[in-house]
Amino acid sequence: MEWHDRIVVEPKVLAGKPIIKGTRLAVEFVLELLASEWTEQRILENYPQLTHEDITAVLSYAARVLKEETVYALP
Repeated sequence: MEWHDRIVVEPKVLAGKPIIKGTRLAVEFVLELLASEWTEQRILENYPQLTHEDITAVLSYAARVLKEETVYALP
């Protein structure tokens, strides 16, 4: 899954936060739903503009951001 086909940053939408293309739904919002134990089915029922591929792209995007994160050891 190529997340960059579905996750975009538009400076005039949600202050430039990453969103799902064609929506005003932030990546962080979908992650919060998943963290709150919403199932994919529940998300898709409540947000019919989303697809399975969108949710997969959100997870792929989050994994990429964490992979690139620099962690500094405390002294």
